Amino acid sequence: MNPLVYKTPPLPGQAPGSDGSGPERRVFVVPETAGHARLDAFLGTALREEGVSREKIKQAILAGQVCCNGVMCNKPSIMVAPGDTVTAALPAPVTALTAEQGELAVLWHDEHLAVCNKPAGLTVHPAPGLTEGTLANLLLHHFPELAAQGGLRPGIVHRLDKDTSGLMLVALTETARLAMTEAFAARTVKKEYLALAYGVPAKAAGSITAPLGRSQTNKTKMAVVSQAKGGKEARSDYAVLYADPSKRFCLVRVAIHTGRTHQIRVHMQHIGHPLLGDGVYKTPNLPALPGPAPALEPGRQMLHAYTLAFTHPMTGEAMSFHAAPPRDFTALALSLAMPMQRVIITGSPGGGKSSLTRAVRDAGHPVWSADEAVLRLYGKGADGWHLLKARYGSRFVSEDTGDVDKKALFAAMTESDTFRREVEHMIHPLVFHDLELFWQDQELRGEALVAAEIPLALESGRYDPAQRAREGLSGNRREILAGIYTPFALRKQRMMDARGWSGETVARMESWQWPEEAKVRAVDLVVDNSGSLEDLQRRARNVLNVLAFLRSQTAKRLAAKFEALWGKS
Repeated sequence: MNPLVYKTPPLPGQAPGSDGSGPERRVFVVPETAGHARLDAFLGTALREEGVSREKIKQAILAGQVCCNGVMCNKPSIMVAPGDTVTAALPAPVTALTAEQGELAVLWHDEHLAVCNKPAGLTVHPAPGLTEGTLANLLLHHFPELAAQGGLRPGIVHRLDKDTSGLMLVALTETARLAMTEAFAARTVKKEYLALAYGVPAKAAGSITAPLGRSQTNKTKMAVVSQAKGGKEARSDYAVLYADPSKRFCLVRVAIHTGRTHQIRVHMQHIGHPLLGDGVYKTPNLPALPGPAPALEPGRQMLHAYTLAFTHPMTGEAMSFHAAPPRDFTALALSLAMPMQRVIITGSPGGGKSSLTRAVRDAGHPVWSADEAVLRLYGKGADGWHLLKARYGSRFVSEDTGDVDKKALFAAMTESDTFRREVEHMIHPLVFHDLELFWQDQELRGEALVAAEIPLALESGRYDPAQRAREGLSGNRREILAGIYTPFALRKQRMMDARGWSGETVARMESWQWPEEAKVRAVDLVVDNSGSLEDLQRRARNVLNVLAFLRSQTAKRLAAKFEALWGKS
């Protein structure tokens, strides 16, 4: 819609300011192509390119500064029709850029060009409704010679989205601007980005060539559009630099060969891996990320212009610049990559596993108990109840509660090793499945340390001592085993006193276990519980300190790994 615009002398007492801040009386004629429209909507469209916001237009209408066919209109919702004449006293358009003081990271410059590192959240140049606080305003302060180029975009030869951080090239002279504009058009400037994206692509590297154009359903967005419908050629090459083991996110390097609006954001969404924090191009059914809500919504798309390489238009020298991602980018990558520390507490009967588990819980860490899981599985109608009933009928079903009769089942297990192993073969997979669900739930909550008390952890065969010895405690181990050591004589007395077991029952239970010496050799951390409860609590605090130290070492290794990736990229 292109209404006819007549700039007329200002009304009495309304002289326009030379800085564009004063009111200016102008006349618009509604064209035939406009149809019927709201007054504020019509003026908003007519003044879109001049930086006058819809809110300023609304306020002008409410203040009686707008007339339609000679009659004052003070309602923004009044409808106008083709041929109507609209007269408005509105702020004059801003035509000159104002220099603004502020911090600006300039990596390099000479008399022709400058390379700066734009922070996220900074718009590159003025736009409708935004006439100050842009990169262009800062550049004019740092490089006053840009004023010779005039306009609102002096020196700007390419752009980054407001919330994209990274390298930008600025032309300090008109000659350099023309040369670099031509270089960008000829695609001889190399641009590479780093991005954090949802999920992990099936291919570690690939090329995305989907054409891009304005979305047919939302004109504020870009989309993959066929060339037959106006889409323009676009190519992005990506390479996965880091893939989350749980496949929830990845770090990718993206090289673009064309400079379409929102190209990387739309292309990554197109292959099913939109950028973290991109609320515009986020798609449903994305992988769940660990941590509380703020970690899931970083506040901006995680995209950083990392590499910029070009030929100097005056000297012919090959220039190349790199800038590591900003703190919010690196912090989020490290936070998401940091594995939850899984601690398994095990030991022989009567050793004090529950006391250590309780100390961990009291320190604020979530805990899981295999014994409690078994109780849930033995409830009426639960999976364990169904398995036992299907195999043994009602033999182990309590007449009083309908649950599994644990005493009867335990007695049968102590009488026959064959029967015991058969029950364990049925129930243990269910217990470990329950544990895995617990791990996953706590990991998504962003917990740093989570513990599980598993009496028969080593006996289950799920934690191979030989493999764990090869990995070492400082390796990328999935679980850390903490074993309770208590002399057998002390454990036996505790079981007889606290549980009322006979010496024969104690001996039978002991036979189900690995020898205590073997358990001590197989675990990562040994907690001596041969003293008092106060001694155990003190040693539990020492164990938590050791675990915290191990987490800090893991964080340092991950930080070094990402720093190396920035360097290699």
